[in-house]
Amino acid sequence: MNKLILKCLLLLFSIGVVAQTGDIRGFVYDESNGEPIIFTNVVLEGTTMGATTDINGFYSITKVEPGTYTVVCSYIGYETAKAEVVVESGGIVNQKLFLKTGGGVDLDVVEISADKQEATTEVKTSVIKVSPKQINKIPSVGGAPDLAQYLQVLPGIVFTGDQGGQLYVRGGSPIQTKVLLDGLRVYNPFHSIGLFSVYETDLIKNVDVLTGGFGAEYGGAISAVVDVATKDGNKKELEGSFSANPLMSKLVIQGPLKPLGENGNSISYILAIKNSYLDRSSPIFYPYINAADDPENLTGVEGLPYNFNDVYGKISFNSRSGNKLSLFGYNFQDNTNFEQVYKWRASGGGGNAIIVPGRSKFLIDTKFAYSSYNVDLSGTVLDDKYSAVNGFNLIVDLNYFLPRGKMVYGIDIAGFRTDFNFTDNIGIYRENRQNTTEIAAYFMYKAELGKLVIEPSLRLVNYASLSNFQLEPRFGLKYNVTKKLRFKLAAGRYTQNLISTKSDRDVVALFTGFLSAPEEELFTYDGEETNGNIQIANHAIVGFEVDVTKRINLNIEGYYKDFEQLININRNQVFPDDPEWVVEDGEAYGVDFLAKYDYKRLYVWGVYSLGFVKRTGPNGQGGVATYPPHFDRRHNLNFLTTYVLGADKDWEASVRWNLGSGFPFTQTQGFYEAIDFSNGLNTDYLSENGSLGVLYSSELNGGRLPYYHRLDFSVKKKFTLGANVNLDVVASITNVYNRANIFYFDRIEYTRVNQLPILPSIGFNLKF
Repeated sequence: MNKLILKCLLLLFSIGVVAQTGDIRGFVYDESNGEPIIFTNVVLEGTTMGATTDINGFYSITKVEPGTYTVVCSYIGYETAKAEVVVESGGIVNQKLFLKTGGGVDLDVVEISADKQEATTEVKTSVIKVSPKQINKIPSVGGAPDLAQYLQVLPGIVFTGDQGGQLYVRGGSPIQTKVLLDGLRVYNPFHSIGLFSVYETDLIKNVDVLTGGFGAEYGGAISAVVDVATKDGNKKELEGSFSANPLMSKLVIQGPLKPLGENGNSISYILAIKNSYLDRSSPIFYPYINAADDPENLTGVEGLPYNFNDVYGKISFNSRSGNKLSLFGYNFQDNTNFEQVYKWRASGGGGNAIIVPGRSKFLIDTKFAYSSYNVDLSGTVLDDKYSAVNGFNLIVDLNYFLPRGKMVYGIDIAGFRTDFNFTDNIGIYRENRQNTTEIAAYFMYKAELGKLVIEPSLRLVNYASLSNFQLEPRFGLKYNVTKKLRFKLAAGRYTQNLISTKSDRDVVALFTGFLSAPEEELFTYDGEETNGNIQIANHAIVGFEVDVTKRINLNIEGYYKDFEQLININRNQVFPDDPEWVVEDGEAYGVDFLAKYDYKRLYVWGVYSLGFVKRTGPNGQGGVATYPPHFDRRHNLNFLTTYVLGADKDWEASVRWNLGSGFPFTQTQGFYEAIDFSNGLNTDYLSENGSLGVLYSSELNGGRLPYYHRLDFSVKKKFTLGANVNLDVVASITNVYNRANIFYFDRIEYTRVNQLPILPSIGFNLKF
């Protein structure tokens, strides 16, 4: 047995050393601006050999017999690019391809589109790719399409509201979804009004939304991942856009510091500035919002009390060999002023280095970053809260390409500090400061075995501050039953350290801070010792894809998430000696349906999700309660369609309709006078003036709010002002029929606060 293992190891690490074949690799770029062309096919003419470019535009065709070949790349909207190469035994040929924009696509050379190729060669269970083109199809507020708006139409995703909306993915809370920006974790990706994110659409290169069952390259999240990659900037000439509408304005500029020339070297930059003036413009354009004479929308303010501003910059150094170094920095701020002042700020920066060794078959992808996030809530003394998290992360991937597969080795090192200060329910000021370090190693292997594609992976995590080691095996599979029918499944184990300062039982809470897992000994609600004080989940997903016709695709997935261990702040803590933490478990299960049609002028997207979410934990009275968390939406339906009109295709109309069943809430049984007994027996309860206390129903979240539904519409007109100057004018209406969707009900004031009413707007986007 030992000899067999030794032989296997020698075989693994000697791949390529004794090869009698060669490799062809390189990058595919847009000839007009130097940006990489991602997820397109590169083939060897007259053979069945080929590869698909990755997020960096990199392709690798391995195990090529010595000889002369023609490398061919075609992509919709571009002319076909060809290059002749000579492959020698044991040699590596580096060949760049530049695609010129144009309508011609040589379908005789390449008959299979990149989408079809990826559908049969990648597992991609519970993965949805989102491009800027797709984001721009959704009805937008004043011509400002945003990732936050598009995520809401994806299967398995629930947003809890237009105001203060948060992202809940297949039963996971926001803290359990990891949102990335070029490899850096963004702790709060959405502004207080749920229409806008911190991501500028014009900067986005690609977004991968992984709603479950993701591979070992992703860690630190037990529910989902949203991975956003940005462009490098135009490498040849100045390019930009400026847009404005009643809610916000933004400016994006990009261009070369050193233009891309014949030597292949370049330096490019990109800068985006986004600023809102909702608090100043809404009383002018929407005077009816939260007006004092509106009994159903009384909040004590007029207009929309939000404002935010975002700044993002990036500079990229590119060499002729394909090596690249990108450095980026950002500053995002958000301010809200209801009856309390809520504000947060996120800043940081990092980089990404792509190294293509000349004689090695590995591609090295390195990401490094430092980030800082702080959030502050001030109002009354008992409501004052402050939370901060800052730290670094370093990720190094070694990618090895096989003839029908790929291997990835990686390390992921992260260190961060959390700080949480607040005044508890009985007026005691509390502080919680922690430092933590996580070190992870992972391995992923993908193999295409005829009709079968398998993707096993393994992640090893050492939570150093907790002296806790976790093994996270994961597996993905796809079976191509026919060319039109594909079966897929995924499963895995997931852990994470970060804990939210907001309990899953809190219904409306703008404040969302972060904590590290507690180091003290914790016990579950049934008296068992916890597994290292971290959060743990297990995923199982099965589904299938069907190409009903060449243009109609149907995707159906059933999922089950076992939240084995969840750690929350004890919202029922009354006395200093009460437990500060509670340990719960839970489950989420359901089925998602996605149908889409995309051909020429018409784009149709339909989603229906059926979901069930449960949590089980202590009820605060010495017992145990099983309850649906406040984001348990049973039914969620999204319909989106876009149609291009006019002989010159210069008009575009978009409609989106969302229907969602009501969220659960705990009903009110009565009120009482709450006396502060913090002085113990010295409290004079006969003369003490108490506050109004609420007597809640014994059944946690036993009620349901009304159904939510909203119709949005937009129409866009394109004007050509010059050779490279275009103007888009967009008129839109959010909540067309002015549906009064409830946001929350103030039990004390006995007033209802609704979500956004009808919001008509008009804006423009100037591109040059």
